[in-house]
Amino acid sequence: MSQPACRRILLKVSGEALLGELDYGIDPKVSSRIAREVAAVVNAGVQIGIVIGGGNIFRGKGLAASGIDRITGDHMGMLATVMNALGLQDALERAGVTTRVMSAISVREVCEDYIRRRAIRHLEKERAVIFAAGTGNPFFTTDTAAALRAIEIGADLMIKATMVDGIYSADPKTNPDAVRYDRISYDEVIERKLAVMDTNAIVLCRDQSMPIRIVDLNRPGELDRLIQGENVGTLVS
Repeated sequence: MSQPACRRILLKVSGEALLGELDYGIDPKVSSRIAREVAAVVNAGVQIGIVIGGGNIFRGKGLAASGIDRITGDHMGMLATVMNALGLQDALERAGVTTRVMSAISVREVCEDYIRRRAIRHLEKERAVIFAAGTGNPFFTTDTAAALRAIEIGADLMIKATMVDGIYSADPKTNPDAVRYDRISYDEVIERKLAVMDTNAIVLCRDQSMPIRIVDLNRPGELDRLIQGENVGTLVS
């Protein structure tokens, strides 16, 4: 096998990605498939951190829209990401990947507190690290948490797994003339208001020169092709 193109990556997975064919919760078939993708990357010698959302269970902004206090809703959303992280940890360990869950809010009975140096040490020991509870603060999305963790752990690349194979000029599901970009700048994403990820996350990555790759995790082997250097998805840099 050729030398991987990346030494350390941060993978952002939305909570909705775990739904699969379900209306709520975690589809075991989906978590197992993601685990196999991650296992291939780890077996190739790449260190991987994962940030997972909670939208399949609770989304703070959505709860706020229904009348719940926004800060309370965001805390509920953070706890949802902890549940997803534990579910993904189980799937990863069944796939043979040693995994640690680290939470930005203290839930010591079920996972570790997030400590940057400890997280890096886990990565150096070839353990996959799942970062739960976002940033630990309300009003910040898990996209922003992913950008922050990618920078903190010194990742070579942040990967956002979506339901499409890159960034398009318009929604490809509704506009057949939408054009997919192979590469685009941070500022172009912001100026064109392309729904890639939270603007705060884009700005944070831009200011710290953290490249972002948008890929479709539903395509088997996509992560492995990416770390082998193939031009997969869309690069934001």
